[in-house]
Amino acid sequence: MRFPHVRPRRLRAGKVIRDAVAETWIDARDFIYPVFVKPRGGVEEISSMPGQFRWPLGRELINHLEEALSVGVDKVILFGVVPDDVKDPHGTAGYDPNGVVPQAIKLIKDAFGDKLYVFADVCLCEYTDHGHCGVVKNNRVDNDSTIKLYAKEAVTYADAGVDFVAPSGMMDGQVAEIRRALDSHGFHDVGIMAYSAKYASAFYGPFRVAASSAPKFGDRRSYQMDPRNAREAVREVMLDVEEGADIVMVKPALAYLDVVKLVKDNVPWVPLAAYNVSGEYSMVKAAAGYIDVKVVTLEILTSIKRAGADLILTYHALEAAKWLRDGLPF
Repeated sequence: MRFPHVRPRRLRAGKVIRDAVAETWIDARDFIYPVFVKPRGGVEEISSMPGQFRWPLGRELINHLEEALSVGVDKVILFGVVPDDVKDPHGTAGYDPNGVVPQAIKLIKDAFGDKLYVFADVCLCEYTDHGHCGVVKNNRVDNDSTIKLYAKEAVTYADAGVDFVAPSGMMDGQVAEIRRALDSHGFHDVGIMAYSAKYASAFYGPFRVAASSAPKFGDRRSYQMDPRNAREAVREVMLDVEEGADIVMVKPALAYLDVVKLVKDNVPWVPLAAYNVSGEYSMVKAAAGYIDVKVVTLEILTSIKRAGADLILTYHALEAAKWLRDGLPF
């Protein structure tokens, strides 16, 4: 049947009927909130990411996470920020048991227990003096020696009480190496959320300012994925699943929604995360005054969920959770 008998607008006539037939919903339980932690000092606003901060270990961090829980955000992922004078070629501050991330994990778990689920990024770029994600040999990141340090870092975080580790360096075999290390140390219940399809993207710029993690030479295109490739993402995801990943990820999200859908369609049995990255966040903030930031933000997050993501890592988590208490504005 066709018009005039078929009128799809009947299902858009008012908010009640639109909500009743909506195909996609988001809420605070979908979000993983990225949090930057540092050893000491005051709270610092991140110049490249309005509304985001570097949090020192202590009461201010706990107060902030209490706010997150109060609006329904119960998952965080931690990124360490350290002074330049503790960085070295092997990123030893990343797997120091007394380092900033292990201390943050202990602090958070002591304060919240199982109420707040803690993920921790596993990489070395925040801790190396050259800014690359692993051990550099002959001006290239050496894969096999790097993944051994990732495994050491993951065990350090597990020993501190982390719930999930999240290897983000895009090294071959990183998930298998970490799974073996966790299991051999008795951490069978610590999960792995793999950055399985992480693209070499210019959208990471504001994050690199926030974490002081930009490479001092060259770029990361020899280990992060080529933005021109989509099918390769499915291969990377399936390799990580075979190696023991519990959750897989596509990063960035907004410019790679086709990849999110492709991965979900091909590997539907594995939970899929998508990272709404710093550049995507900061562009929305920079456009304030030209766009309705609230509606655009919720539209973006809905699009990521609609494409197939089960979990969304987003800096918008707290404000989006507050807005969602009033329902979606569509």
